[in-house]
Amino acid sequence: MQGTVRKFLAPPVFPEDNERTRSAAILNIIGWITIFVLVLILIFRMIQGGDVNLVEVNLVLVAIIGVIGVMLYLIRRGYIRIASLLLVGTTWIGLSYVTWVADGIRDVAFAALAIPIMLAGLLLGLGEAIFFTLMSILLGWALAYAETNRLFITTLDTPLHFARDMTAVFGLIGMLIYLTVSSLQNALRKSQTAARELSRSNKELSDLRVDLEQRVEKRTSELTKRAAQFEAVSSVARTIASVQDLEALLPAITKLVSQQFSFYHVGIFLLDDRGEHAILRASNSEGGLRMINQHHRLPLDHHSIVGYATSRGEPRIALDVGTDSVYFNNPELPDTCSEIALPLRVAGRVIGAIDVQSTETNAFSQEAIDVLATLADQVAIAIENARLFGEAQRALNESRAMFEKYTQQEWTSFVRQIKQPGYVFDGKQVVPLDNNAKREAAKAAAQTGRLSLKKESDSIAIPIKLRGQTIGVLDVRSKRGERQWKQDEITLLEAAAERAALALENARLVESAQRRAARERAIGDISAKIGAVSNLESILQAAVEELGRKIGATEVSLEISSADGQNGS
Repeated sequence: MQGTVRKFLAPPVFPEDNERTRSAAILNIIGWITIFVLVLILIFRMIQGGDVNLVEVNLVLVAIIGVIGVMLYLIRRGYIRIASLLLVGTTWIGLSYVTWVADGIRDVAFAALAIPIMLAGLLLGLGEAIFFTLMSILLGWALAYAETNRLFITTLDTPLHFARDMTAVFGLIGMLIYLTVSSLQNALRKSQTAARELSRSNKELSDLRVDLEQRVEKRTSELTKRAAQFEAVSSVARTIASVQDLEALLPAITKLVSQQFSFYHVGIFLLDDRGEHAILRASNSEGGLRMINQHHRLPLDHHSIVGYATSRGEPRIALDVGTDSVYFNNPELPDTCSEIALPLRVAGRVIGAIDVQSTETNAFSQEAIDVLATLADQVAIAIENARLFGEAQRALNESRAMFEKYTQQEWTSFVRQIKQPGYVFDGKQVVPLDNNAKREAAKAAAQTGRLSLKKESDSIAIPIKLRGQTIGVLDVRSKRGERQWKQDEITLLEAAAERAALALENARLVESAQRRAARERAIGDISAKIGAVSNLESILQAAVEELGRKIGATEVSLEISSADGQNGS
């Protein structure tokens, strides 16, 4: 029962709107207190008994109670502003009516008009409070005017009744003042709480902003540093990609890595042929160069950082060489404080290591290690490419040398076999060339393999070259003495020499093929004749006869000997 009553009297709550909840609570309190007070006033007035005016006032009070009941219903349905307007308007109208029918401006009801003014300010706002204040002032002047012109006759109440009514009015005004002050205090407390929370939030935001700025600055610095590192890696990669000689590539790598990353010492170790030692092949530092001159090498074991990296195929880092158990003091590099060795891998095979040393402790962060690992992969690929290029170049040079030697031998043999090695056109006819009349320009071109031409000369000699070998000379002589040879003439002669070289080579190949075919036919004929007889003496006779006929102008003998070298009998 008690819970039901408390729930019935409790004001509604609107979680989504604190202002509506506050107004509903005030309306609920005013409504129930007003009903309670008005009921008490009615009881007192009915006990007193009354004249007509008293009856009319009682009816007004009953009407006000009814209106307040409607207001309480509206606030529970969520119509807070309508309920507030209903309460303030009804209270003002009711008090105005009581003032008119009672003692006018001298009646207690006129002083009670302060109640709807305060209610308007408390529930509706400043504008509504000013409106009802002006309406009350106008009502007072209207009452004064009506009383002055005797539009109604005042019936002054007794002092006891006046004190009674003023007590009720002051009680309502005090209650409203209490509600107003409480509302202001609650608003102030909420404002102070909000201010404290806002101050705390501002401090947290300020701390967060400072922390965020520091993190952004740190991250920006890291990204800038990382971008600079990758730019350095890209610069090193572009440079080493253009170097194909291994002996020139290795020192270039150490110098570039040292310059781009500001390292004290950079060394490149490559494995020997047996894969037992890592040999220092290049370095940027003076100590490293002295170590190269001393043929510095390290075994592939865990007793050195480089040996550990090459034997295990994984990076080895000494952030503080003074406390690292693997690092050993190298007198050639006394300023080393931290060191890292990264294996150089190609197709899953370790070919060496790149050794980087710094004069600072803890010089290698995880980002620096990642960048150096990327750099090590590129260096390994560049070294392998340079090695393969060197091998291919050597193989190409060997093949070219062998082919040139073969070409020279073949042409030497071919020249010996031909009857007339050259011809000359004298302007009228083509005649065989006299070898003893070969001019100096042609001799020089044949020996050097280069164009023989002076500024002004009566002749020009152009070598006929085939795959780097001079196989002949195209000699042109002016019949009018010395002349200035034009570039178009030289270009024409060089093109003719080039075509002649190809044609001569084709002719040599054809003739060589024909000789080989004739030789094969002769061998086939001899084999057929020998294979046609089965008697030993007939075979010997057929062999010497056919060989003598094929070779020509020779005497051929064939004798069988025993295994110990003695002639048969």
